[in-house]
Amino acid sequence: MTLPKFHWFLPTGSDGRTLTTGMRGTHGPGHETIAAAPSADRHRSPDLRYLTQIALAAEHTGFDSILTPAGTFNEDPWITCAALAQAAERLKFLVALRPDSISPVLAAQMAATFQRQSGGRLLLNVVTGGDPAEQARFGDHLDKAARYARTDEWLTVLRGTWAAEPFDHAGPHYDVTGATVFSPPTLPPGVYFGGSSAEAAPVAARHADVYLTWGEPPADVAAKLDRIRALATDAGRTPPRFGIRFHVVARDTTKQAWKAAERLLTGIDPAHVARVRTTLAGTQSTGQARQSDLHAAFRDSGRASDLEVWPNVWAGVGLLRGGAGTALVGSHREVADRISEYAALGIEEFILSGFPHLEETYEVGEGVLPLLGTGTGRVGVGR
Repeated sequence: MTLPKFHWFLPTGSDGRTLTTGMRGTHGPGHETIAAAPSADRHRSPDLRYLTQIALAAEHTGFDSILTPAGTFNEDPWITCAALAQAAERLKFLVALRPDSISPVLAAQMAATFQRQSGGRLLLNVVTGGDPAEQARFGDHLDKAARYARTDEWLTVLRGTWAAEPFDHAGPHYDVTGATVFSPPTLPPGVYFGGSSAEAAPVAARHADVYLTWGEPPADVAAKLDRIRALATDAGRTPPRFGIRFHVVARDTTKQAWKAAERLLTGIDPAHVARVRTTLAGTQSTGQARQSDLHAAFRDSGRASDLEVWPNVWAGVGLLRGGAGTALVGSHREVADRISEYAALGIEEFILSGFPHLEETYEVGEGVLPLLGTGTGRVGVGR
């Protein structure tokens, strides 16, 4: 069996030891300032020196690439990754970009330049977006169906611009003549794309090289992958590879891991959880709604144990943050076993992260990846 690929996450919004710190900005899901964190915790700004440490740690411990997010409360991913590519030698950069804020021809040109200047270390994560307030900040006021129709067309033009011959296209969103890039490079090895909605799935089936999902219980993930496989086959394509996004809390023992997970919620304010819930309910993202549903039982009972929605799959992160809301929690061996369980469903790529990202790069890279046949570090001692 082919070994999975492992990617880490670059916290270009900020970082910290708990979910109640390391938040940047004062608007949007999970960005409000709330209760004080433990005295050992400090807000870590995403300056280049700190982000370089994380990128080099990911490279050193055997991660294939590092995902850099896009959005109002993050540093620009293109500029950040261009700077980091000068420090890292092997690490690839999974750069998020949004069709609402860049033309596909310019994106093709930027990708071609990045490929040449980095020695072929670019991966692209195309993000349609699902938060109306976030879209409006970038001047995008299309409804959900129109956004995905634009993304569909955007990806068509992007790939056409990379072709050997100048590309012409006339559509409802883009009208280009002779689109091309200077000295076409080796193309990025894959376009990564996610989306759980009825509007997103057909676009993924037609265009994605790697289809991404946020972490959910295995049965839910399996059903989603089967749906994308069927749609891709209907579209006359080979089904894409599949990737999944999880946070990770892994330690030498199960007890240590769950204690560390509980610490992430230190200082949690129920009123803040309610505010985040209200804000996230206003998004148009089906994936976000599915993540929020995972911690519904906790909201009713208040028992932390109800946040474990599958063995070692914990929905606690989603209480306080939008986006990926689940974490793999357990001993190094337990986390490796859960990764193997998802790999058996057909997941070939894992995008992982932890709080704080620098220290957790080593915890996962040294403790978990060697158990899965990759990485460069030690092996955890289990339960």
